[in-house]
Amino acid sequence: MFGIGMPELIIILVIILIIFGAGKLPEIGAGMGKAIRNFKTATKDTEKEKLEDKDEEQDKNNA
Repeated sequence: MFGIGMPELIIILVIILIIFGAGKLPEIGAGMGKAIRNFKTATKDTEKEKLEDKDEEQDKNNA
């Protein structure tokens, strides 16, 4: 996964803990979770629109 192993992740988490402090970590995690959720929703919506457009084109060509 992107060449990042467990030691690198631990170092990154320690640096984040030092920068933001323990009190902000839950807020940061919640914000990242929302961002990922929104990204997935947007991606699914885009795929759905592409499929609908493709179906419409096929219906026009078959008619």
